[in-house]
Amino acid sequence: MDRAGVTDIATQLDLAPSAVHKHLSTLQEHRYVIKDGSKYRLGLRFFELGGYTRHQMELYNTAKPELKSLAEETGEKTNLLVEEHGLGIYIYRSMGNEAIQINTYTGESVYLHNTALGKAILAHLPEERVKEVADHHGLPSATERTITNVDDLFESLAEIRNRGFAFDDEERINGLRCVAVPLLDDGEAIGAISVSGPRSRMTDDRFQEEIPNKLSQKANLIELDLSY
Repeated sequence: MDRAGVTDIATQLDLAPSAVHKHLSTLQEHRYVIKDGSKYRLGLRFFELGGYTRHQMELYNTAKPELKSLAEETGEKTNLLVEEHGLGIYIYRSMGNEAIQINTYTGESVYLHNTALGKAILAHLPEERVKEVADHHGLPSATERTITNVDDLFESLAEIRNRGFAFDDEERINGLRCVAVPLLDDGEAIGAISVSGPRSRMTDDRFQEEIPNKLSQKANLIELDLSY
């Protein structure tokens, strides 16, 4: 829900309404929530803090122009994702002139196992860390193509390491395909970049070779800029 009243929140948190009201008043005073009639919603102060945090990231500032250029070149959507607490966080997206609009947004948290970006990162994490992520968050199914078995996941990650890039073949959203490559620092994945588009355009050589090659070139530029 995007709005909730004191009673609703108190029930969800199993707290006294008076305590919830006090906390909400403090949050409202500091612009973290907005009161609409008898209900509260999140304020844009969170956006302000998130924007500030993102602009402090060297990775974001370095990758942004390359991903914008790649979106213009391919006509598709390009993405930058980092891992935090075992989830993937989109920190930048750029739309090409043919990019499709889907219900996702910058700052969104996603599972790592069902995205090309997430798998590109997982492929360069220690095996024990991957197991921790799978144990903590599970491997829930988003489509019939989602990997939901740990052994299958490790097999997929080994293939990704060998070829250097990862595919999402409608594993998170039906009809959507994505190719991703990791951004590496001394062999450690500090993030991943991708190009995503509809199955009708992400076909054959474009999906298997053209897009992966373009991404690899951009990743190399970003890694060099970060190093020097």
